[in-house]
Amino acid sequence: MLPFGLPKTDHLEPTIEPQLKPIQLVETLADLYRRLGTCLESEKSLICIEQYSILSSLGDPKLLRRCLRAARQHAFDVHSKVVLSALLRYERREDEHDGVSPMDCSSFILECPKATLESGCDLNSIYDHCKCYQECTNSADVQISKEDELLTLEEDSDISFCVGNEEIDCVRSKIAALSTPFKAMLCGSFIESKRSKIDFSQNGISVELMKAVDLYSRTKRVDMFSPKIVLELLSFAERFCCEEMKSACDIHLATFVNCMEDVLVLIEYGLEDRANVLVASCLQVLLRELPSSLHSPKVMRIFCSSEARERLAAAGHSSFLLYYFLSQVAMEEDKVSNTTVMLLERLKECATLKWQKALALHQLGCVWLERLGYKSAQCYFEAATEAGHVYSLAGIARSRYKQGQQHSAYKLMNTLISEYKAVGWMYQERSLYNTGENKIADLNTATELDPTLSFPYKYRAVSKAEEKQTKDAISEIDRIIQFKLAPDCLELRAWFFIAIEDYGSALRDIRAMLTLEPSYKMFNVRLSGDDLIDLLNHKVQQGSQADCWLQLYDQWSSIDDIGSLAIIHQMLVNDPWKSLLRFRQSLLLLRLNCKKAAMRCLQLACNLSSSEHEKLIYEGWILYDTGHREEALAKAEKSILIQRSFEAFFLKAYTLSDSNLDPESSSYVIELLEEAIRCPSDGLRKGQALNNLGSKYVDSGKLDQAANCYMNALDIKHTKAHQGLARVYSLRNQQKAAYAELSKLIEKAHNNASAYENRSEYCDSEMAKNDLNMATELDPLRTYPYSYRAAVLMDDQKETEAIEELSKAIAFKPDLQMLHLRAAFYESIGNLNSALCDCEAALCLEPDHIDTLDLYNRARDQAIHPQQI
Repeated sequence: MLPFGLPKTDHLEPTIEPQLKPIQLVETLADLYRRLGTCLESEKSLICIEQYSILSSLGDPKLLRRCLRAARQHAFDVHSKVVLSALLRYERREDEHDGVSPMDCSSFILECPKATLESGCDLNSIYDHCKCYQECTNSADVQISKEDELLTLEEDSDISFCVGNEEIDCVRSKIAALSTPFKAMLCGSFIESKRSKIDFSQNGISVELMKAVDLYSRTKRVDMFSPKIVLELLSFAERFCCEEMKSACDIHLATFVNCMEDVLVLIEYGLEDRANVLVASCLQVLLRELPSSLHSPKVMRIFCSSEARERLAAAGHSSFLLYYFLSQVAMEEDKVSNTTVMLLERLKECATLKWQKALALHQLGCVWLERLGYKSAQCYFEAATEAGHVYSLAGIARSRYKQGQQHSAYKLMNTLISEYKAVGWMYQERSLYNTGENKIADLNTATELDPTLSFPYKYRAVSKAEEKQTKDAISEIDRIIQFKLAPDCLELRAWFFIAIEDYGSALRDIRAMLTLEPSYKMFNVRLSGDDLIDLLNHKVQQGSQADCWLQLYDQWSSIDDIGSLAIIHQMLVNDPWKSLLRFRQSLLLLRLNCKKAAMRCLQLACNLSSSEHEKLIYEGWILYDTGHREEALAKAEKSILIQRSFEAFFLKAYTLSDSNLDPESSSYVIELLEEAIRCPSDGLRKGQALNNLGSKYVDSGKLDQAANCYMNALDIKHTKAHQGLARVYSLRNQQKAAYAELSKLIEKAHNNASAYENRSEYCDSEMAKNDLNMATELDPLRTYPYSYRAAVLMDDQKETEAIEELSKAIAFKPDLQMLHLRAAFYESIGNLNSALCDCEAALCLEPDHIDTLDLYNRARDQAIHPQQI
């Protein structure tokens, strides 16, 4: 069962992350906020992309989507709008949605393929629906018949253009009006101005084209011509500087671009004749087809070479933004491919600002490090460091280490630690070049400074396994898995379980791992997860689908989310077309903060739905999760009209609850939840609805009804209802009962960090402190414990310690609430500059946060008028 043995510490090393990692993240975010407030409107979009590139290292899809939307909102030029709309679509993984073509409109202006081709924007309506349903043309338009055209030619012509043996009669003044060169030739001092016949036979112009030129000069229309003739007109217009004609052809040809085949035919004409709108329309299809279009050699020839980039630039469509998007997709698909390298080289060529150069150079360094090109990697990392990216020093150290310069790498990281305020990745990197107890000390310091770094846990765990302390190794890797789920950590724990012949637990972890990343390759790409599952299935008794449902009920009740994921994965092997199971997967993944995987499962649920009303529900959840609350509500209501169901009522109630409700609206949500409970459903979902209903009753002051809901939820094993019941006891001033209720939750729940956090509210300060310390130990990403401890220290007038407690967490998780609280602490001790900096960083994350805006304005007034303090 261990064909390659267990992993060895010698083979473990952390990746150099391919994102910008500012050494002073809070100050960087504050600077971004200030610049957004003072820059020109035309500069805002690019600053939002800079913000996106910096926040990428935090991995929060909601924050990143907000940056992209803001960038798209402030984009004026067609090129930027095309790229950003496609990027928004890609972030939602719309390509995974069955029945959706690249050019389908989502009905929102932000992503509408037609709206992107119009320059300028209305900032007030950017979140509105687009107008794709309206026809752009009117069938009652007056059509020019051929007879009318011929009559007009006979009556108005006063000059003829000879092409071969044919003469095309034209109107001199109208041809002259096409461009300055024609005006000079026909109405100026050239000899042609005196002639009634002009020979055009030597200009490579066909009779059909010249007739089309004549007809266009009279009507100013191109929609009566075939696409072939319009293409010829476009070339003619480019050649003879007929700007109005060129624009008309450009816009008209863009309407023919709907699929990849159209693009591959038309983009060459657009690039050759520098037709901006036509090329934009072609780019739009290519970008909305990502990632599949990335694997087409014909498509990559349009982007990858320096010559290709120059051709795009000549048409107004080469930018840092375009190559940033392309290179990020390429890195996700295959980090070490030649395509990725070429796109990053083009990104470097497009970089003009300091942060752009730093990003492109750092990412090239990361790619060459993965390709084992250590000298090239070192050169790129050094250039990125010169561009101001301190984190690239870790790349330099790693490149030197790989070239046998371990001492040089150690000295470099030592210098870095001595010159800057220490952060976790510095000690993690230095640990690679250290030995013995010093290595472990560095890893422990790295975990203390940044508990989200997975490498220190993995190294300590493998080190224990090498010493035959496999159970201790499992305990070590458990420390990070319980709050940060990642495929590599689950894989490692699975190998440890196999080593002690606990095949059931190993199988669970591998199934959960494949849920997160279905194509994940184990043991350095030498073994697929599916192959190992086949091997382990011979060691573990397999239950029926009915047995799996019972196991899922038990795991869900004990809040064992990893166990629940594994069971659903097994059930999907037996019944891969079950949309309900995919939906359950998405709920669990959201609870585990695996948002990208959750969205993928939700898309699959939508694809597999067997009825219209069910599909509407999943589409509603997708809209809700991507910030479209009103549209999600409309989907729920439409589903209810087709069929009254638990999930439709639950979606509607949940969506309405996501706002500050007045008493009347709150009563309506209660009615919806009651209606949901009356509909058929299983205990897992009904328990959730009862729990939510209890919460609404508590908010309405109906404690008896709330208690009944929670008790009913507990009767069907919805364990989290202990938390709600504790709240009811607390509101009745029964603190001991509340404490006891949460103690039951702690005993039952597999993941119980939140239970410890909540129990701290119902006990004395010393016990609360112990519970919150336990919550932090189990899940360092929970922010309330830090805030509580800081507030206690502040109350004891230990201002420095209070601020340090918050700073400890902000260093690895710059949370809005903690930044706000630290700003308030700074204000209270008169450190207004630091208060303003924290407010600006918080507002960079959430620009409309009212409490922070109030604090910011107050601190700014105090800074301006100190005598009034």
